Amino acid sequence: MSVARFLGLDLGGTNIKVAIVETADDMPLPRVVSTAQHATHAERGPQGVTDRLIEVGTATIEQSGAVDAAGLGVPGLFERDTGRIVLFPNLPGPWPGHSLRDPIADALGVPTALINDARAFVLAEGTVGAGRGCHTLVGLTLGTGIGGGIMIDGHIQLGEFGTGSEVGHQIIVPDGPLCGCGNRGCVEALAKAEALAELAGQPDAATVYRLAAMGDAECLAAINTVAGYIGIGLANVVTLLGPSCIVIGGGIAAAGELVLGPIRDAMRSHVTLAPAERVSVVPAELGKWAGAIGAALAGRNQLDVRAR
Repeated sequence: MSVARFLGLDLGGTNIKVAIVETADDMPLPRVVSTAQHATHAERGPQGVTDRLIEVGTATIEQSGAVDAAGLGVPGLFERDTGRIVLFPNLPGPWPGHSLRDPIADALGVPTALINDARAFVLAEGTVGAGRGCHTLVGLTLGTGIGGGIMIDGHIQLGEFGTGSEVGHQIIVPDGPLCGCGNRGCVEALAKAEALAELAGQPDAATVYRLAAMGDAECLAAINTVAGYIGIGLANVVTLLGPSCIVIGGGIAAAGELVLGPIRDAMRSHVTLAPAERVSVVPAELGKWAGAIGAALAGRNQLDVRAR
């Protein structure tokens, strides 16, 4: 039996999450061998964070054994061909133009793929998580921002320019609040955790969930408003793609049916051209490790492409 091993690194503003994933011909699904978490030290800036990723990746390989490829999930946009960063909105420092992929690949000594962290989440959940077995899958991560991705036949869809699958940046209210992407009225601007807390008049989203579970009318109303915006965005995706499954993860989804129920109802109320009741809306299964697992799978997929 030939076993292949892959390293996944998920770069966050606070922590770098790590996963080792194995595949083999007789394994029905990839297997997660180990996970770990290390401080990012984002204040060190682009070169310091790059060095930190190399340090964490090298130490993981030394401890866990050789890998065939690696993947890095990143919280922003990058040039697909060069591996240079285009936009990292939540990490300090002059990131645009910084070369991230190639120094890490050179240091680790294996082919290394870059993948947006939300797309990594979708790849993981669609391969070994809540969306496994789905032919057409949509994923959404709800939290500080709203990321997303589309996976068809096991492949993340990025479109012609490598920037596709941005489910959270559909414009729902054209004259709505300014979004970090530069547009107004995106799903993210209307429904991110900060927007939910502001609607409810609370300091943070966690407080909104806690009070809503106790029956607080203002918090329940805020959740329903935010769920309505998310539901419209998902209804658009259902109409365009007809997915069989939508997986929702991130902080807002931790509230369970308190949030998922209104999102599901809002989505179904706006779908008329597809059997909306047959579209599953389910919580993610892999928790905080989804991004690292998806990054490892992105490394596997890049190796498969090179082998063809």
